[in-house]
Amino acid sequence: MDARSSTFETLSKKIEARTARAGIIGLGYVGLPLAMAVARSGFTVTGFDIDPKKIVTLAARRSYIDAVTNEALTAEIDAGRFFSTTDFAGLADCDVIVICVPTPLTKHRDPDLSFVEATSRSIAAHLRPGQLIVLESTTYPGTTDDIVKVILEETGLKSGSDFFVGFSPEREDPGNQHYHTATIPKVVAGDGTDALSLMKSFYGRAVSTVVPVSSNATAEAVKLTENIFRSVNIALVNELKTVYAAMGIDVWEVIDAAKTKPFGYMPFYPGPGLGGHCIPIDPFYLTWKSREYELPTRFIELAGEINSAMPRYVVGKLAEALDIRAGKALSRSRVLVIGLAYKKNVADIRESPSLRLIEIIEERAGKADYHDPFVAEIPPTREYQALKGRKSIDLTPEAITGYDAVLIATDHDMIDYAALSRSAKLIVDTRNVFSRLGLVGDHVIKA
Repeated sequence: MDARSSTFETLSKKIEARTARAGIIGLGYVGLPLAMAVARSGFTVTGFDIDPKKIVTLAARRSYIDAVTNEALTAEIDAGRFFSTTDFAGLADCDVIVICVPTPLTKHRDPDLSFVEATSRSIAAHLRPGQLIVLESTTYPGTTDDIVKVILEETGLKSGSDFFVGFSPEREDPGNQHYHTATIPKVVAGDGTDALSLMKSFYGRAVSTVVPVSSNATAEAVKLTENIFRSVNIALVNELKTVYAAMGIDVWEVIDAAKTKPFGYMPFYPGPGLGGHCIPIDPFYLTWKSREYELPTRFIELAGEINSAMPRYVVGKLAEALDIRAGKALSRSRVLVIGLAYKKNVADIRESPSLRLIEIIEERAGKADYHDPFVAEIPPTREYQALKGRKSIDLTPEAITGYDAVLIATDHDMIDYAALSRSAKLIVDTRNVFSRLGLVGDHVIKA
């Protein structure tokens, strides 16, 4: 047996026996649920993160991610299957290392792979023969092979013989009650047949369904395609919303009727803009990469422009409603934004359009507060530093009557919309929640 076969066989047997130690780098919305799924499947998992506050919180058996309960976290810690640390020297003891770090955009909408590159160099510092290195962070096709693999091979070790490299796109959906990490089909790929075999073996023990594809670049493209699909279709209904509104047609009524067709149609819904880490960001990874091939991505970029314009459109409708219904300028108005999270029933504010709505209202000299039962205080963000520390107000009838308008940005189920309707002077609803609940009135405006 040659050295390559020996390395592969040894690691393969460790994975099959679940004696391989897994290392998960980045204990956020993707990494922590993955760590729990892998630990529950019988592997010993070490979680790595550069934020010491996360490690202290986890050691106290407290989860900061909705998808992971305190009880689930405690069970894996007590079973000796999960441990977390800021000491990346422990990577040397891991047989499988999974990278789950952020991949944001720069101000110019170019990919920021600084976290991926820095993490790859941290792994390289402790790389040894017999390890499988996996990237899960969303990125453009070619990242795993052209960046992660290249950095690791600078050590002199070679992918496919000394160590193995793969890609598996994350598919987390915060707040989804029907699917979780272990039940969502997992797309996997590897740099060569041995790497793919190891990927199928490792993930096949942690999740219910594994979907192998031919290359890392293909797997990277799968993730982008999923999110571009949503971005483009949401942009379509957002544009239809503006056109139909000008015609006096309710876009939500149109969609509800259209979705009764049992074939050839899938409902998407308009809103105040896009939020979350994936849909507002991922399509631009492909538009950036396509420039290398001198190919335009006009369709994708147009969708991004339409969705990015929605917060300003909504504030325009708000200003118009204040003028017509209350005879008051936005610059002299107090507005209460309902919902800071980017989607209902979660605490996730990543790329939330609510932050942009508040910013635009205040750019126009209005005063904006917010209420969100899941977000007590606005944490630090890269783009909205001026909003840091603002607190959610109590949603009392007295407080509501003190605002000139209420803007529904996120339709959390915990909100008492009937009470809100009774107390608010003017409601601008971007989610159609009042119509859905039968709470119609002259003071409710759709936007």
